[in-house]
Amino acid sequence: MKTSEKSYLFFPCVFLVAFFPLKAASSARTEAEALVRWKSSLSPSASLVSWSLNNITSLCRWRGIRCNNGGSVSGIDLSGANLGGTFDLLDFAALLNVTSLNLNKNAFNGSIPAGIGNLSRLTFLDLSSNLLVGAIPPEIGRLTELQHMSFYNNNIVGEIPYQIGNLQKVQFLDLGSNYLETPDWSRFRSFPLLMHLSFYYNELTLEFPDFITSCLNLTYLDLSQNSMTGQIPESLFSNLVKLEYLNLTNNEFQGPLSANLSKLSKLKDLHLATNNFSGHILDSIGLLPNLQILDLFNNSFQGKIPPSIGQLKNLQSLDLRTNGFNSSIPPELGLCNNLTYLALAHNSLSGPLPSSLSNLTKLTDLGLSENSLSGEISPRFIRNWSKLISLQIQNNNFTGEIPSEIGLLTNLTYLFLYNNSFSGSIPLEIGNLGNLLFLDLSTNNFSGEIPSTIRNLTSLQILNLFTNSLTGTIPAAIGDLVSLQSLDLSTNQLSGELPQSMSSLSSLITLKVFTNNLSGNLPRDLGKNIPNLANASFSDNSFSGELPPELCSGFALQEFTVKQQWVFWATARVLEELLELK
Repeated sequence: MKTSEKSYLFFPCVFLVAFFPLKAASSARTEAEALVRWKSSLSPSASLVSWSLNNITSLCRWRGIRCNNGGSVSGIDLSGANLGGTFDLLDFAALLNVTSLNLNKNAFNGSIPAGIGNLSRLTFLDLSSNLLVGAIPPEIGRLTELQHMSFYNNNIVGEIPYQIGNLQKVQFLDLGSNYLETPDWSRFRSFPLLMHLSFYYNELTLEFPDFITSCLNLTYLDLSQNSMTGQIPESLFSNLVKLEYLNLTNNEFQGPLSANLSKLSKLKDLHLATNNFSGHILDSIGLLPNLQILDLFNNSFQGKIPPSIGQLKNLQSLDLRTNGFNSSIPPELGLCNNLTYLALAHNSLSGPLPSSLSNLTKLTDLGLSENSLSGEISPRFIRNWSKLISLQIQNNNFTGEIPSEIGLLTNLTYLFLYNNSFSGSIPLEIGNLGNLLFLDLSTNNFSGEIPSTIRNLTSLQILNLFTNSLTGTIPAAIGDLVSLQSLDLSTNQLSGELPQSMSSLSSLITLKVFTNNLSGNLPRDLGKNIPNLANASFSDNSFSGELPPELCSGFALQEFTVKQQWVFWATARVLEELLELK
């Protein structure tokens, strides 16, 4: 009897052991067949050579496939696989155990099918940087386990479906760079676990979405590049106290900055550029100890830059350009000694630079142009700003000489000092700036000769020295500036002939030497090796002789002036080319 019982109990065990492997194998085959069918519609499918029904026993080692402990497909990661095609032949219903789907940085096109809602265990979804079009399917709302979702940089159009509010466990939601329109925000519920939210670069309008201020775990919020209006609700500052990144750039938000901004004490990046914000920057800005980037560019802020800004010890980038600030630069700004980027251009700032700015030894970009700043540029500034890549202080009232210490700024690529009242000679040390691309010292009171050390600026593309009081001859070394595209030496007191070496400036597009005391013949080969020369002006000098026969050999010349007391003879070829230019 006992033997019989044992036999009776044994058979169910054999049945169970046999049944589950068959079920797992059957599931694997179904998944493999679904993947291979989809592969057949993709290009280049050769990159998925491992996806083959002849290789089904190695399904979990197929490219981009991850399996769970039961041997079923749980993850698909084909990020950056250079694949193209649609999702039309992908049977989502055959892949019910998938928890992660990452297809970003490919060329998938077409729409997102409703069948994606079958992936009920999905926690990570990234379809960003593809060529997808159409609306986001409401079936996305079925994905209740989803924690990360990104459709960034596609061509998805239509409204954001309110069913997306069903994703109560989502932590990362990125719908940026699409053509999404404004939905009925009142139908959106809070996302209690949401930490990252981006609607960047869409077509959203109307006011700030109310549901966002109920997402209390947000650390990252990007609504930039839309057309949203109205004021920022106070509840943002009161509720979203975990925010580290806030970007509202390029909208139509308005009103003053709230004093409650200081409640966002964890904020590191604050981007409010290109809106209609107005009023003053309050002293409470200094109560954001972790702030690294403050971008208020292109608004209507006015008054003074608050001294409390000096409390932002971690500040690395400060952009206050194109506002209405009308004070002096506060000395406390020099306490922000981690600054690498300082942009105060296009305001109404006045007075001299505070000496404390010499403490900003990490500066790489300094822009103070289009103000009413005055005084001299101290050698101490230049010595301590040795990391500068861009120095732009044009259109101000600066005076004095350029310190010889300018030669220490060997990383400079942009040096714009034009439209000031600088005087003295151009220092020889300017030749140390071998990385310069743009040098503009025009419309000042510089005198003396053009230094021959300029030959070292072989990367220079633009050299503007016009409207000064420079004397002497044009140095032959100017022919060494092989990258030069624009050379403007007009309205000075230069004399002598144009150097023959000028014919070697093969990249030249603009050449202007008018209103000087130049004389003699133009270099005979001028234009021969300058195929893109489009603007040439020699007027108001004392040149003589004939025009260079190949001056317009590149047929690019658009503007040519020689009006002056100049007796010249033009060869028939030059006259013919000039007539053709008309």
